[in-house]
Amino acid sequence: MWKTRVDRVTGPILRVGLATPLLRLFDYRCPAHGEGGEPFIPGRGRRVIVPFGRKTRIGLIVDIVDTSTVPAAKLREAIRVIDAEPLLDESLMALIEWSAEYYRYAPGEVIATALPGLLRKGGAIDATEIIWHATQQGRELDITALSKRAPVQARIVELILPEPDGADASMLTTAGKTWRTAAAKLVDKGLLTVTERRIAADSARDATNDQRIDTPPTLTEDQRTAIDSITAANGYAAFLLEGVTGSGKTEVYLHCIERELERGRQSLLLVPEIGLTPQLVGRFRRRLATDIAVLHSGLNDTERLVAWRKARDGNAGVIIGTRSAIFTPMPNPGLIIIDEEHDTSLKQQDGFRYSARDLAVWRARQLDIPIVLGSATPSFESLENVNAGRYTKLSLPNRPGNARQPVVKLIDLRHQPCRDGLTEPLRVAISRHLNDDGQVLLYLNRRGFAPSMMCTGCGQLVECRRCDARLVFHQHRGRLVCHHCGAEHAVPRECAECHAPDLLPVGQGTERLEQALTELFAEHPIVRIDRDTTRRKGEIERRLELVRSGAARILLGTQMLTKGHDFPNVTMVGIIDADQGLFGTDFRSSERLAQSFIQVSGRAGRGERPGEVYIQTLFPDHPLLTKLVAEGYGPFATAAMAERQSASWPPYSYLALTRAEAVRRQDAFTFLDEARDLAAQLIDTGRFVGVRWLGPASAPMERRSGRYRGQLLIQAETRAKMQRFLAAWRPALDELTTARKTRWSVDVDPTELF
Repeated sequence: MWKTRVDRVTGPILRVGLATPLLRLFDYRCPAHGEGGEPFIPGRGRRVIVPFGRKTRIGLIVDIVDTSTVPAAKLREAIRVIDAEPLLDESLMALIEWSAEYYRYAPGEVIATALPGLLRKGGAIDATEIIWHATQQGRELDITALSKRAPVQARIVELILPEPDGADASMLTTAGKTWRTAAAKLVDKGLLTVTERRIAADSARDATNDQRIDTPPTLTEDQRTAIDSITAANGYAAFLLEGVTGSGKTEVYLHCIERELERGRQSLLLVPEIGLTPQLVGRFRRRLATDIAVLHSGLNDTERLVAWRKARDGNAGVIIGTRSAIFTPMPNPGLIIIDEEHDTSLKQQDGFRYSARDLAVWRARQLDIPIVLGSATPSFESLENVNAGRYTKLSLPNRPGNARQPVVKLIDLRHQPCRDGLTEPLRVAISRHLNDDGQVLLYLNRRGFAPSMMCTGCGQLVECRRCDARLVFHQHRGRLVCHHCGAEHAVPRECAECHAPDLLPVGQGTERLEQALTELFAEHPIVRIDRDTTRRKGEIERRLELVRSGAARILLGTQMLTKGHDFPNVTMVGIIDADQGLFGTDFRSSERLAQSFIQVSGRAGRGERPGEVYIQTLFPDHPLLTKLVAEGYGPFATAAMAERQSASWPPYSYLALTRAEAVRRQDAFTFLDEARDLAAQLIDTGRFVGVRWLGPASAPMERRSGRYRGQLLIQAETRAKMQRFLAAWRPALDELTTARKTRWSVDVDPTELF
């Protein structure tokens, strides 16, 4: 890959991946010596400092070759290699190369995704942290006097004085939000000094890792069958573990990982959302006698590097992370697990648009180890892989013990008046379950107080100035907010069209529903979980703990609640508005809606007590709803996949979506028109039979963040035909002059068309 050259310069040439948008590597001469005269140590997988334009950049050596197409006069010399040994082993380098080739993305940007932030910046692999110490002058300070004029500074000194080895950032955060500024002032005054300390890779080792606390539950026969099948695999094998919600898929994961630990091997578990990791990690730490490395975007750079190094050094027997953790080194690989494999969060939606699920399957095959894809609502792609014999299906059709699937009831909004989003049957059901000491979960995938503000005089809705969307009213903040571009505005005093003074919030959001529930059920504590309430670090964990402990009786939230959480005391689930996705334009709309229904419904009745699910809808006779309620996800998926096949949509064809956006609509669509013409010319040559183009077309929300958006879809009969076409078409797009006037991307295997 990336090795097509014409001989011009001979000698050791470094091919370096740099974080640029260009689909190429960069060639540099290999110097004979390092900066200090020591031998220059080239090597694939090592970081290197190179000149780039008038600056220097840090890249990764991808290859060492004998020739280069770059003229001798222009071929520059690398400055130095940072690492004495490769950061990434051959298997990870192969994964990076394959990913860049398959997704047609800049190799340097793929490398940047695979490395922790501190390593991308040239930092040492041994992570360090800042430590604050009190000087002699600081120890003699009159803290009482300081607290009167600078309370945060006084608190910092109080925290540091009892620590003989100094205090780190985690200790000082309790001093207040401005603690860093205050600490800097104390250093300037000579009251504190600052040093760096190496963080040991095993410093975060949890005591529970050395002693199992939880007693494993008794396995069902279906669980035993699944565990035996997975652990008996010799080399690569792919398993789809389809289990109804609450059937014990996590218990299967734990037993399989325990077997790998006994063999001295590591396991990688990918989850779709950060919100799933605290509960999952806690459960794993109480069961597994090993160190666990946790990797997700909620970590700071130092925390991420420490976890990455624990995995790379083999100290962590288990790695748990979100999608980018697929690039985590594993010197002793044994098993890969993808939890909630259907979830779209496993696909990166900007920048390097990769599917962690698909890369995980490729990596498992490359490492010759088994992979497990678990879900109560498998993606159609995975179900088709089962049908084609590429995956082995393992089923968990029942919940353990006395737990049963919840009873589902539809509430017809055509005949039941709705007040503040709640019908009378739903309010009665909530009261009944609360009085029976159960917990209630209410699902509404719309945050804010109301999705729009309407003028009562002329009916005009307040819209975003930069997007084709309405502004959402957030009562707590007293602001109108665009959920697409983030723009905020004060609530206008009058209508911009007719100048009437009365603007009315219309529709339901989680904030408004919380207010109504507080008035109706004042004696029962409520916890709301959505993006607005969980912005602060650790807030989602705190709120989930309130639910698990029973301190909160009513749980209200958005799709964040549909993703694998275990609430054993929840006996009732209410879906406030089931109609949001019934008539979507994307061919995957029905699949996504069915998955969210099943997932959120599955939060009910996971313990010993039976569960109920109430769904409010204006369309109780809709085929999707009736089939789901009467037959479940499996029969629905079978029928929907037959429709997909007849229409030649994935998984029965393969897509690549080119998106373009520009301040001027003409610029975006001129580029897309030229991209289409280029595709048509290639297809007309007869070399790409089975490939066709659709579009260009405007996005349903054509204007977003002040930019006009359109897209062009490429469809192919097979994956191989798509890749052959992209190999010719994608590089040619870079050469179009209109490409410089637009912001554009190519998304291979897109999960969202609009």
